[in-house]
Amino acid sequence: MRVLIFVALVALAACATGAENANDQDRAGDFPFAVERGSALPPPTGASASQNAPPQGPGAGGLDFGQWRAADPVVYAPAFQTRVRERTAGRERAAIKADLEANGFACQDGQRLDCRIEIMEQQCAVDWYVVLERNRAEPIAGFDRMCLGAR
Repeated sequence: MRVLIFVALVALAACATGAENANDQDRAGDFPFAVERGSALPPPTGASASQNAPPQGPGAGGLDFGQWRAADPVVYAPAFQTRVRERTAGRERAAIKADLEANGFACQDGQRLDCRIEIMEQQCAVDWYVVLERNRAEPIAGFDRMCLGAR
């Protein structure tokens, strides 16, 4: 009987030690994600944090945003792309960038011209984007709305 109790205690001790070792292994590098608590960078405070919602209809720079607040993104996005393509047809990259910035877009000009308006409206993130690749004649434009929670 003493032997059985001794074996049970040894088994229990082995389980407890195994659990501690498993946690040590996660900390030691077996865990696929780096554990450096408190080392994340703060969110960017760039243009997206200060952007204003564009008006419904023509913007300050003349780009027609249409009735975007009540729009279904599946229908609105292709119509927005068509308006952007018609507006930018035959224009140089610098003129396109200046026009988009006049309409409230924040642009980054690197390997491609990437312009966005990103806002929060109520519980929805709303995003307009225009991307012009270096070897492409027409920009790709789109619109997306993602809402948090149930309506």
